[in-house]
Order: sequence, then structure tokens, then C-alpha cells
Amino acid sequence: MLDRNTFVGPWAGLPTAWNDDDTFDELSYRQDVRACCEAGVAGVYTHGSTGEFYAMDIDEWQAVSRACAEECQSMGTPFMLGCTATSTRGVIRRAIEASGLGADAIQIALPFWYQMPDVLVVPFFGDVSAAVPTMAISIYETARCKKTLTLNQHRAIHEAVPNYLMVKSTTGTLGFNEDGCAALSKFVNVFTGEHDWARLGPHGVIGASSSLFYANPRYVNQMWKLLRAKRYEQLGPMCSQLLALDEKALAHLPDTYHDSAYDRLLGLLSGFLRTSMKCRGPYPSTNEVDIEKVRQWCRDNFPDFLQL
Repeated sequence: MLDRNTFVGPWAGLPTAWNDDDTFDELSYRQDVRACCEAGVAGVYTHGSTGEFYAMDIDEWQAVSRACAEECQSMGTPFMLGCTATSTRGVIRRAIEASGLGADAIQIALPFWYQMPDVLVVPFFGDVSAAVPTMAISIYETARCKKTLTLNQHRAIHEAVPNYLMVKSTTGTLGFNEDGCAALSKFVNVFTGEHDWARLGPHGVIGASSSLFYANPRYVNQMWKLLRAKRYEQLGPMCSQLLALDEKALAHLPDTYHDSAYDRLLGLLSGFLRTSMKCRGPYPSTNEVDIEKVRQWCRDNFPDFLQL
């Protein structure tokens, strides 16, 4: 089982590869998983926002999970499966299947169709943990679930669920600010995007649910070494470059794009991923013009990011 010493670093949150006919492109996906493993990623996970868990049937969730498990196990790389669903039953079903596949961890967001009342938050995570008591649990905390958790709620979850080891903190959540990150880091590992490692590293951030690893594994591995060594003065300029990429290149793309579209584009910038640009409808996909615009911005402003 993972522990707080090993559940660290950049974990690549891979997009699911789709064929033109909207079926799972298993060969490309397996190649992408293996490429991340070969590049030295700390772990691989799937079925997050980038992996489009919300757009999958259960048989597709199973096929993607099995492919991820087999590739990671063959390479000796830890892997985590997202088990978010709109009901406790749906989450537990996925968690049990993840355990059967040998997953090292599962990631769960709160059920998101109705906002969960405060009184049900801890019992929900307790019910999931009871089904897979020896598996590390990560909470994907996002405002998309219509609720963000307080420090006391995180503590209560941890007391009820000892296998709660990591929280993926995103914009607007507790771990995304300095004081919240420091408080959470006393009892769980906090992951944020690599952009924020220099800002939050002194406050305990210890990894990333990463969409940047497969844009440039060399660059992200270098950042991870600096974070582990607490060399924040060297990490700062690298984070600033990533923020500039977001704010000056990606921000000028159409505002109809969502996580998976942006992350596919990042993985295709330098040609590291084999996945297509295709997202599942109704959500739009990027195109070659978008990719070339961002690639040209990198050539002019951030050429190191294109060098694998």
C-alpha cells in the first residue's frame, strides 16, 4: 500500500484516446501509458476530468482501467484509478473493481449531481473506505462538485478513513492557498499543478495530478527534483514559465474548451502522446490550428518546453 512517503511526485493524469468513430483507441492509450512509465513518472492515473470519466459507460471505464493496470504493472509503475460517480453504489463498484485490478490508489470526488449536505460527507467517504480498506484514497477536490471542504471536514474524513492519504487541491479549494496547504499537509499529502510548486512548496505541497508530465517529462522531472530538494529559488522561474504558457498562450484559445481539450493539446505539442485531439461530445476538441498557435508561442517564448 502507498503511504505518505511514497504517494508523492508528478502523477500523469492521462487523457483517454478515442478513435474517429468514438470508440476507445486502446493501442494509442497503452502506448501513452507506457511512454509515461518509461519517462520515469511517479505514477499514472486515469478517470479524472482529463480522462473524461463523466463521458464513459461502465464497460469503457473497465476497459481503460484494465489497459492502464496492465501497462503500469508490466513497468513496475504505481497507478491510480478515478472512481467518481453520482452515487455511493457507483463509486464503490468502481473501487472494488480497481482493487481487483491491483490499483495502488483510487481517486474520488464528491458525487456532483446534487450538492452533498455536510452531514453526509464523512459517511460517504467512510462507506467507500469500508469497501476497500487497504487501498490508498485520494480526494479530488473541485468546485465542480458544488461543495468545497473545510479543514475540519478534511480532519474528520482522515480520522474516519485512515487510508485517506492525498488531496488534489484545485482553484478555490482549501489546499490551493498557503495557509490551507500548510494545515492540510500536517495529515495528508497535498497535490497541486506544477505551476504552483514554488508558491506552495514551502507550505507542504508534495506532488501534482499532472497534465504537464506528458507535455515534457524532462522539464517536469527536473521541477520535481527541485521541489524535493526545497530549492524554491530555482523552481520559481520554471513555475513562472508555466504560468506564462497558461496566461499568454492557452488563455487565448476559445473559452468553450475544457480540461481534456487543453491537456490533449499539451501532450501533442512536442509529440510525446499518441492520443488524438478528440474529446467526447458535446465538449469541443482543439484542432491543428490551435496546437500550432501554442507551439509557435513556445518557439518564441519557451523553446525549452518543446525539447524532450
